[in-house]
Amino acid sequence: MSRLADYFVVVGYDHEKERSNNSNGAIVQRFPEKDWPDTPFIDGIEWFCQPLGWALSSERQEPKFFVYVLTDIDCNRHYCACLCFNETVSITPSKPADEEEDNVELENSRRAGSLTRNLPAVTHHSIMYAPKCLVLVSRLDYIETFRNCLGVVYTAFLDDPGTPLETLVGNILGCVQVPPPGGPQVRFSIGAGDRQALQPPLSASLPVTGSSVSLLFHQFGIRNVLSLLCAIMTEHKILIHSKSYSRLTEGCRALIALMYPFKQSHVYIPVLPANLLEVLSTPTPFLMGIHSSLKGEVADLADVIVADMDGGAVTVPEGLHLPLFPEPLMTQSQDSLMLVLQPELSLADLAFAPLALRPASSSTMLDKELRAVFMRTLAHLLQGYRSCLTTVRIHPKPLIAFNKAAFLSERGLTDCDFTTRLLDCMFFTAFVQERGPPWRVCDLWDELYSNLGEQLRQEAQDSSLVLTHIQDLAKQLHVNENPNPQPYVQKIGRPPEGASSRIHQPRFPLLSSELVQKIIDEEQTKGIKCRLNQMRLSPPRIVPMGSQVSNIQDNSRQIITNSARRLEVLKNCINCIFENKISDARKTFPAVLRALKAKQARLALCTELSQHVLGNKAMLEHQQFDLIVRLMNCALQDDSVMDGHGVAAALLPLATAFCRKLCTGVIQFAYTCIQDHKIWKNQQFWESSFFHDVQRDIKALYLSKPEAMNSSPLSRRSVDRDSSLSPEYPWKDRRSTYIRQIEPSALEIAAEQMRVWPNYDPEKKKEYISSEESTLYSQAIHYANRMVYLLVPLDIGAKWQHSHRGERHHHGEDDDRASNSITNSMIESDSLDAESGFEEQDPSEIGNNVIKTVTRFVDKMIPGVVHMHVETLEAVYRESKRLPPVQKPKIMEPTMLPGEVPIIENLRVFLLPDGREDASGALGGPTLLPAEGALFLTNYRVVFRGTPCDPYVSEQIIVRAFPITSLTKEKRISGVNIQSSLDQMVQEGLQLRSCTFQLIKVAFDEEVTTEMIEAFRKSVHKAKNPMHPFHYFAMNGHAIPETIVKDKEKNATLKGFAKKTLLKTARRAGLKSKNAAKKQKYVLSNAGGNNNKYLTSPGRMSLPPNGFDLSEYPEEDNESILEELDLVVPSGSPGLSDAKTLERLSERSYVRDWSRLGLCADTPTSALSNGAMHRQRTEPFRISTVNHAHMFCYSYPAMLVVPYNVSDDSIRRLTRCHRINRIPVVTWRHPRTKALLLRGSSFHGKGVIAVSTSESVASNVEQEKFLNAIVQATPAAFLKQGSSAWGMTESSLSIDSLLITMDSDHHVIHGTTPEQTRKVASNPFAKMVAGTLGRKSGGKTASMAFVPPKSSQRYSTDSDSGTECVHTLQRAALYIFGEKSQMKGVKTDSGQKIDYIPVEYYDVKNTKNSFKKLMRACVPSSVSSEPDQSFAKLVEGSEWLVQLQSVMQLAGAAVDLLDVQGSSVMICLEDGADITAQISAVAQICLDPYYRTLEGFRVLIEKEWLAFGHKFAQRSTLTEESAESGFAPIFLQFLDIVHQIQRQFPLAFEFNEFYLRFLAYHYVSCRFRTFLFDSERERVMNGIAALDDKRGSLSSHYKGVDTGSDDDSFYPGGRLAGQSSCSPNLGQSVFDYIEKQHARSPIFYNFFFTPDTENPVLRPQSHLSNLDVWDYYLGEELCHGPSYDLEIVQQDAATAEGDKEIASISHDSGRTLINKNIGRLVTSGYDGVAQCIPDSFSYLLEETHRCEIDLERLPLKWRQIWDKLELPPTDSFNSRQHTMTQQLVRLHGRLLHKRSTIEILMKGKLVNASTAVDTASVSGSAASSTVGVAAAASGYSRPHRFDHYDFRTPSYCDQCSNILWGAVKTGVRCKDCGYSCHERCIAAVVRNCPKFRPGSTIDGAATLQPSKHAGDDTRSVNSNVTPSNQQYYDQFSSNVAENRTHEGHLYKRGALLKGWKMRWFVLDSIKHQLRYYDSMEDPACKGVIDLADVASVCQGPPAPVPPKKTDDKSFFDVKTSRRTYNLCACNEAAALEWIEKIQACLQ
Repeated sequence: MSRLADYFVVVGYDHEKERSNNSNGAIVQRFPEKDWPDTPFIDGIEWFCQPLGWALSSERQEPKFFVYVLTDIDCNRHYCACLCFNETVSITPSKPADEEEDNVELENSRRAGSLTRNLPAVTHHSIMYAPKCLVLVSRLDYIETFRNCLGVVYTAFLDDPGTPLETLVGNILGCVQVPPPGGPQVRFSIGAGDRQALQPPLSASLPVTGSSVSLLFHQFGIRNVLSLLCAIMTEHKILIHSKSYSRLTEGCRALIALMYPFKQSHVYIPVLPANLLEVLSTPTPFLMGIHSSLKGEVADLADVIVADMDGGAVTVPEGLHLPLFPEPLMTQSQDSLMLVLQPELSLADLAFAPLALRPASSSTMLDKELRAVFMRTLAHLLQGYRSCLTTVRIHPKPLIAFNKAAFLSERGLTDCDFTTRLLDCMFFTAFVQERGPPWRVCDLWDELYSNLGEQLRQEAQDSSLVLTHIQDLAKQLHVNENPNPQPYVQKIGRPPEGASSRIHQPRFPLLSSELVQKIIDEEQTKGIKCRLNQMRLSPPRIVPMGSQVSNIQDNSRQIITNSARRLEVLKNCINCIFENKISDARKTFPAVLRALKAKQARLALCTELSQHVLGNKAMLEHQQFDLIVRLMNCALQDDSVMDGHGVAAALLPLATAFCRKLCTGVIQFAYTCIQDHKIWKNQQFWESSFFHDVQRDIKALYLSKPEAMNSSPLSRRSVDRDSSLSPEYPWKDRRSTYIRQIEPSALEIAAEQMRVWPNYDPEKKKEYISSEESTLYSQAIHYANRMVYLLVPLDIGAKWQHSHRGERHHHGEDDDRASNSITNSMIESDSLDAESGFEEQDPSEIGNNVIKTVTRFVDKMIPGVVHMHVETLEAVYRESKRLPPVQKPKIMEPTMLPGEVPIIENLRVFLLPDGREDASGALGGPTLLPAEGALFLTNYRVVFRGTPCDPYVSEQIIVRAFPITSLTKEKRISGVNIQSSLDQMVQEGLQLRSCTFQLIKVAFDEEVTTEMIEAFRKSVHKAKNPMHPFHYFAMNGHAIPETIVKDKEKNATLKGFAKKTLLKTARRAGLKSKNAAKKQKYVLSNAGGNNNKYLTSPGRMSLPPNGFDLSEYPEEDNESILEELDLVVPSGSPGLSDAKTLERLSERSYVRDWSRLGLCADTPTSALSNGAMHRQRTEPFRISTVNHAHMFCYSYPAMLVVPYNVSDDSIRRLTRCHRINRIPVVTWRHPRTKALLLRGSSFHGKGVIAVSTSESVASNVEQEKFLNAIVQATPAAFLKQGSSAWGMTESSLSIDSLLITMDSDHHVIHGTTPEQTRKVASNPFAKMVAGTLGRKSGGKTASMAFVPPKSSQRYSTDSDSGTECVHTLQRAALYIFGEKSQMKGVKTDSGQKIDYIPVEYYDVKNTKNSFKKLMRACVPSSVSSEPDQSFAKLVEGSEWLVQLQSVMQLAGAAVDLLDVQGSSVMICLEDGADITAQISAVAQICLDPYYRTLEGFRVLIEKEWLAFGHKFAQRSTLTEESAESGFAPIFLQFLDIVHQIQRQFPLAFEFNEFYLRFLAYHYVSCRFRTFLFDSERERVMNGIAALDDKRGSLSSHYKGVDTGSDDDSFYPGGRLAGQSSCSPNLGQSVFDYIEKQHARSPIFYNFFFTPDTENPVLRPQSHLSNLDVWDYYLGEELCHGPSYDLEIVQQDAATAEGDKEIASISHDSGRTLINKNIGRLVTSGYDGVAQCIPDSFSYLLEETHRCEIDLERLPLKWRQIWDKLELPPTDSFNSRQHTMTQQLVRLHGRLLHKRSTIEILMKGKLVNASTAVDTASVSGSAASSTVGVAAAASGYSRPHRFDHYDFRTPSYCDQCSNILWGAVKTGVRCKDCGYSCHERCIAAVVRNCPKFRPGSTIDGAATLQPSKHAGDDTRSVNSNVTPSNQQYYDQFSSNVAENRTHEGHLYKRGALLKGWKMRWFVLDSIKHQLRYYDSMEDPACKGVIDLADVASVCQGPPAPVPPKKTDDKSFFDVKTSRRTYNLCACNEAAALEWIEKIQACLQ
């Protein structure tokens, strides 16, 4: 019996502290006043009575009741029931109201929340309401009883003055006694005429919830409750907030009840006061609740899960991982909860609902059903846990341990994060301690656990039983809370309605403590005796075991179907080993190693090995020992690290038994060879193995004692079964199989001993305790020796002897003092101070670690054991090194190219399998990997060559190789990743990944030392990035010039900067430079030896002969003109008038291509002469030599196509408008429409290049002239807008278009329903293209005709909605594809002939990331079984195909504009060398059939990629500087797009897919010189252009007869044939090599090539469903490596053919015959299928060649034979009538392509409709930029917020472009966007603020919100196709305080002149940026440092010239991936504060 309540407390408002502005509560009275002896009073109750704080109120409030929980120091919970009500108080101000300082006090009182918070100023006396609380404190959880008792007391206080309150309080504290759980119902009265009943539950362990669980589900829902339960069961921090304190307590109570049978053991505070919010920062897990009004104060908790109880939301922090129940348990739980909560869900879809529905459960019964679901879930999760309990001790107190590893492994939950964390929780340890003992009182959980297995089997057959079992369990839970079925009517008094709002209410009186104490004492004196006859106390019994953990998963038997056969092979192999039949054992040894992957095989191995151990040792021969050790290593490496199946524990005794004799007296045990596994360093493994062996010995101890088991019912059962056994010794014969079957388990023995333990006499108890202790300590000593054996490495003896040489003779006489005493190792684990004889020696670090680990079991003698074992290992290690080495396979040298030589000695390695399945045998082929061989490093490749490790599987040669320059990542791998692939232990490995989609993953042999590995790695990096391009394999052996011309960085020195400044000043002053003679510098001799023959382009080697005028050249940003002045004209070099030079320049491929297109005259020599520049010409274009010296633009070719009426001077001035001077130039011309395709870089923004107003205006004028010239050269500019409709010309039909279905989501279909028409009509995008998608008169087919608009305005407002501002698509003669951020850099034509289309594209950074993900998808390093790591998922996640689609769509838009509309297209994106080259080249391939031939494709690449420049060296990371930036496959993307087009149009290309793969491989291999340099200028400087200019067609050198000889003028990558070794070698072009190979064989030819002259234009489909992953990324040929080095493939094929012929020779009657019809097995992934099984055309041509040789005829070239073939007449194809289906499909494909074009055009209009003014204006030319201003303004309602601003540096007005500087020409600046202008220009500003913040005001009036479709983002989106989170940050102004984590003044050191300038720095933790401004008031930042790029922040050295008033320790550096920022604070403290703040943001 226990008290109902321990204390009654009255808490009231503390009026004394109110005067000091510190409102608080105080305990008025407490009863009893003295603490109970068993329950001390808890301080701090007054804080929890008013959780939001004690404060007076001006309004009366209703009484409130809630319960809060307090926990004492002993972790006992005290339930405090609190009833709060108000009392009237009269307040008198402390000072008169008419004093002035009274206002200050009132204000302070308001802030502090004091008594005078609402005190009127005119009244001296006011009526306020103070809170008062009545609190009952109890250790029992009877909330309803507490509510009733407090209600009766409060009612008596209000309405029954005659009843003394002291009597009520005394009766509550002293009279009411509560029986324990299982007791009878208690009926009582506290003396106020009340009748109450209290019913204890039946079980003390089952929680009582009432209806709180159902309320929890009603508020949160199923998913959120599951998340909260998983969070609390994985020890997370949970915070619940609500407006109701009762709901908080009930919710926390329900959440803890759902954990049953676990008990929450961490911090538990259901109601947390506001004054204690700092408790939420505790690092320990907790479950707390706060009022919802306080949630704003805890918003910054990053590791707390917040649950909104009122809103039903659960918020998990972003960086917090919340594990959930494992599947399928999670799904089953959700289904069961829906059965309970939504029973009508299963009947919702029935056509005929049943008449009798299941009645809805009451809230109380629903509560129990929900609890039943979770009890079943946890019981299901813990099924079999009792099988993993280990009995460590029985007497005097049972000690039970839990084998976590065995449970997780047997249940298959090793990878389950939830279960793993659950088993590590504190409450699970308490669960094992509480429910682990086998003899105790059982409850409902134990019954459910034992019966759940049978219930699950029944439910699997009949799913309807799930709800039945849940309801049965719920009824038992309900009976537990309500055991008395007879209801009792209680009588509880309550105050009448409105009693609390009475005007006159008495105050709660002070109670007499003497009277209360007297009543309590009287009750104690009486000694109340309650009859407990009805107590239902359950007796202890044996806890049911439940299901065995090994029987839960039935799928374990299905893992290996032929396991019996494999186990038989394993058994035979082991027998052969012990019978010394080594040869027979080796035959089946690989199969045994593969069989050991299964758990059953590993356990069977342990069993078989144990049967061959007799005694303590098993001496073996050397070969036997080696095989046994390999088997043990294989079994250990395939097992888990936790040893869940017990394999390591079973091998532990065998490792100390098997041994071999090395010499006399020296024996090596097996444990010395299996020490490298991590399982031996796992402390949990040693503990579980130790406990398991202790349990075995304790079990044997009690089975061997007859008296201990005589009384056991188990023993009597066994005696009855076997009458032949003696009843006195029933367990004596332990080897009997029958006895083993009926042996009791350890838990059963422990239960029996616990049952009879009280009956033993003290002597026997002492005997049992002593026996168990002896058993425990003996096992501890045994395991200490085992741990020493396996933790001390074999080679430690040599190290130990070396480190202690010369010291042992000083301690020899101390050996006798070694202590052999055994101490209490389980308690004293750190006792190392005992004298052991070895104490004074200094053991190595390994020895110390072993000692510390082993002393956990036994101490004091462990150092001696370790030292003696080390001495023993010395001889073992020495003798083991004398054993003969194991024979290893011979290293096979790889086949090499001419000129390829090894650069380092080969390393013996093992090639490991990776994630690809071809070579691993997963797809059914032979298991080729792992393979054993060697790794070679040559000057060209990294090569592995070897044979499979298993010779019985296959004997093929395995080759993997890749070019050394294509290496992208090198990674070391540890022994853990290697062990799973090999059957032996190797320590280190290496993983090399190549951008050619090759992966070499090797493990080094034991003979390879660490130094050799490090030397190999250094050689790899050195060969990958040589010092000079001439060191690459393509030009191997070339003599490097002594002086190499290098590009200087702009203004790299102060001298250069000053020199350039002087020259600029002189130029502006009108002075010109003189033609002063200069010294000759850097004159490079030509390659051929002739002085002038091969210097075809002067480049940087010469200057114009007529002098150099600085005024003729613009100021360049990225290229200093001073660099060019250092180069002089070599002696005798030709000038521009040299006819030979001009002729050689005109013979370049791109010039010839322009001539083919009609862009230049047929006689380029005359066209380039000076006289021709002034003659009247009919051609609109000319060839300009403005870039003849590559000084105009270093990355452009020497000759450019420009409009005829644009002079060279205009072109020079035009460079100011484009980045790196790459102006738009003509690259292609449509042969029919004469439309032009131009390419260039993006436009410069205003003010970036322009230095003065005059220069800016001049640049803009030249830009306008140039664009007008392009428009004038476009015939479409002279046509009327309505004269040329969007009528498609005929195009070739794509294969994919035949498979396209008419999907209305992507296409426009001629037949639509009215509903679809209405939806389309309401779409803004449909309104835009409404004028472009028309219908013909017949209405049967849909066409896309351009309808000219009625108005000339570029913007139109939709009539339906005044808020929509939508572009209408206008026809223009020139379309400019550019970036959104550069729209102000181009001037569009007011006559509607020029249109700027902002496009979205992926930048280089996204391409790099996408390529990395694609490589991980196509060439994974390991096999992953997770579904989200599948190949399709990884390819999708890489977004590679999406990027290809983006380029194809942009190129398709250019195709349509050029071909259909006849408009010119200008591509001006990024630097004009990446995405620009891709779009231009793809568009030309689709438009011009010439580029789809072998010759044309070469011309296209030489023009678009080589002549116009592409950063091949940087993108391919060929230089050391670009190695860190990462590989960027821009050119590979282009080739992939060509492959996608070729796959859709297989008849349109002359070359095949192997041609593209060949280029993709060799553009990064550096075997050819073609792709080594970035521009034509670099090729000229290195002499490459001279060779390219003089080259002729190699095919012309080959005659029609094939002589069979290799007429090579070049070696592949070698020098010129016939030249000496000292002659220069400039390598070979890849296209020359292709032409030569093409002349020999049709390896690059497409036999299906059929030119279509009628439909020359290709329109490929770019949907993702039409794109596939290129075979180049997936293919592999292990027989010879990559098949793109043709010489290696031919040599390997010839060698293999020769071996086959030798093997197939048969002798018949003295004749030697060669059987050529022998079949060959072709394996995918190993053989090249195309070479082994050629197509019919190649086969027939080869057979023809062979027949000609057999007939002794001179064979012809294959192309001559092919041309002789008679093809069907083409007229038969052309005359065939197209069917209606073909016409529809062709039309549909064209419509799809056209719609994609219009989407690209319209997308830019939609996004940038709000920035039309910016796109239409050019810097400095505001007069011509008024087009569409009025229409654009209608889409805005965002005005600027101007403020006066002091411009300290020269700036320019954004309106009139005049200067803003100083006090004279002041101006204003917008606070939001930074728009600057004069005050007089404010009225003319029509722009609207793009960064307007909603809610800001101007002049006190609120501004309007922006219009619906008005965009406000004018930033470039070239780097992100999808919108990023940056756009959400931009809506905040940069000076908003909420975004500033830390700010202040810092000095920043400039990057140019190294001067210090003061800047205002802002650290923004939200945007993760460090921004700096000119001043604190400046709204526009001058620079941003992205914290994501910051590598480190540290203090820096003092600067030579520091800022004033700074010390030496105030400097610090911010290091990023790009540069280092030198900053300086005012003092050291400020610098340290900045460093701390920045580092905090980085973490």
